[in-house]
Amino acid sequence: MITVALLDWRDAKHFDSSGDKPCVICDKPTPLRSDRGKPVHKVCAEEWLDSHRPKGDDA
Repeated sequence: MITVALLDWRDAKHFDSSGDKPCVICDKPTPLRSDRGKPVHKVCAEEWLDSHRPKGDDA
């Protein structure tokens, strides 16, 4: 079975009301921020996690 990373970004800390900044992955504007404060879309972050998971690690 293949698992997909799904991030829980319901916490308000993931939204920056000061304005959009370019996503670090796709360069399109986003008000969303990662846990480290980097501008990134949730979908972009999930796809990045999936593509950088060690091979054979589907748990």
